[in-house]
Amino acid sequence: MNLFRFLGDLSHLLAIILLLLKIWKSRSCAGISGKSQVLFAVVFTARYLDLFTNYISLYNTCMKVVYIACSFTTVWMIYSKFKATYDGNHDTFRVEFLVVPTAILAFLVNHDFTPLEILWTFSIYLESVAILPQLFMS
Repeated sequence: MNLFRFLGDLSHLLAIILLLLKIWKSRSCAGISGKSQVLFAVVFTARYLDLFTNYISLYNTCMKVVYIACSFTTVWMIYSKFKATYDGNHDTFRVEFLVVPTAILAFLVNHDFTPLEILWTFSIYLESVAILPQLFMS
């Protein structure tokens, strides 16, 4: 295992857990873009669909499952559990302007023209812009 990858995974996981804890302890998702969180859930789902076909290691499999579970838990907290505190009036970014171009780009520019590779490429492109709804919350 590469030490830098492990430290990167750990810091990323810590950030996700801190977000979940912040929402849970404050009982509020005010200031958090639900659209960005949905995009990140789509990113992890598309990227880690190879979970069912390619086994690399127990660590890798566990991290994939945890990332997907945490992403969907965050979305559930925003849109269901603490829905009353979510300010959809300010979360107005049009995500189709992100999803459609990244999907087209993934079809055109990828390493190998297979479904899993296109989904993985799509997830890379989408992840690079998924934070934009959060940045543009007004």
